[in-house]
Amino acid sequence: MSYDAALKQSRKYLDFIAKKELTKEEKDWVVRESVDGFRDNVNPGFLEYRKSASTDYTAIEWSDSGSIFTDVYGKEFIDCLGGYGIYNVGHRHPKVMKAVRDQLNRQALHSQELLDPLRAMLAKLVATVTPGNLQYCFFTNSGTESVECALKVARLHTGRTTTLAAIGAFHGKSMGSLSATSKAVFRKPFLPLVHGFRHVPYGDADYIEKTMAACEFSGEPVGTVLLEPIMGEGGVIIPPDDYFPKVRKLCDKYGAMLIADEVQTGMGRTGKMFCMEHYGVVPDILALGKAFGGGVMPIGVCVASEEVFAEMTPNPFIHTTTFGGNPIACAAAIAAINVCLEEDLPRQSAEKGAYFLPKLKDLMGRYKNICKVGRGRGLMIAMEFVDDEAGYKVATQLFDMGVLVAGTLINARTIRIEPPLTISKAELDQVLNRLEKAFDKVSKKL
Repeated sequence: MSYDAALKQSRKYLDFIAKKELTKEEKDWVVRESVDGFRDNVNPGFLEYRKSASTDYTAIEWSDSGSIFTDVYGKEFIDCLGGYGIYNVGHRHPKVMKAVRDQLNRQALHSQELLDPLRAMLAKLVATVTPGNLQYCFFTNSGTESVECALKVARLHTGRTTTLAAIGAFHGKSMGSLSATSKAVFRKPFLPLVHGFRHVPYGDADYIEKTMAACEFSGEPVGTVLLEPIMGEGGVIIPPDDYFPKVRKLCDKYGAMLIADEVQTGMGRTGKMFCMEHYGVVPDILALGKAFGGGVMPIGVCVASEEVFAEMTPNPFIHTTTFGGNPIACAAAIAAINVCLEEDLPRQSAEKGAYFLPKLKDLMGRYKNICKVGRGRGLMIAMEFVDDEAGYKVATQLFDMGVLVAGTLINARTIRIEPPLTISKAELDQVLNRLEKAFDKVSKKL
């Protein structure tokens, strides 16, 4: 422990943060400091995992705007990863940035005792834009916390401990959310997880009905059905059109709560403000995160109807979080909702997806030795390859060409394309051109 060394380091880091331009020597120092810090103080595994550090060219992010990331040496990347779905309104949207700065100039965090106005205002706004009779909000700092809250609200309301989730689902990695997530590599080190979770095939309502009937008969009735409207990390899997209407009826029949995990699909990503609107179904509880903070602040929300939320009212301290719903995060979310509506980003997503996806499918069809299928809805798009190696090589080629993409956490053969909904068609055309070059190079090598 050396306070003098830490003080000297902190001064140097603050000077770096304040800089608008860097010399070549300073850029080299940033690279060394970042790599050393990840290796010695964060997690050295990331250096092997990330193409930005495991290739010949070590990319250190420096700035962003619109649909573009710029690294410390000035190389530009078209963002088709979108921070796993964070940047729906684009990078550093001026309206979101202004709202955060305006609030920060007045107050950053809340007192925890006085009523904080932006939490009340954002809650009213969320109740207005979400489908059906969803009304009461609990604000969180991330998607997994939103799911965690949703599971607790559902259990409080039903008094039941059995939860159904989908095989291939991803709901986060906190203990409750991880119990619903299905990939063994994430779950096995932490077993046993929360009691009562069962996994069923995604998109098969008949299987859910049989499971609910069996649980009812055996004295462990299902209290919660937790599903993604489109399975994101599982590979952008779109269910049959009648799946969610059937699940809604089954939940009503058996007295279970339907939780829609819209952490990745919400805020216009799929061509509707919320993906459940595609199916005409209102969930009992809806979880948001990722893009909810406008790509500037981390914030999520669990929103439920008055009836479902009622058990949270007698003791509002039964579930709390220190920073959830803080003023600057709420300011960002209010601005993000405003931008989504004012710029009609759901419509933009639908139109740009309809422009991009057919061209992608046609392109993939010309490289069948490496490509399997392209699929998606709006600007939530996936490319599935014949194996993990082909997908990784394509992603690496795209990185070299200045396009950011990444695989999905559950389905390793699948590469996601989730750009900001504000991306231009000219930028989408550039992505297609670079994809063709990447496919051509990888196809000839495999």
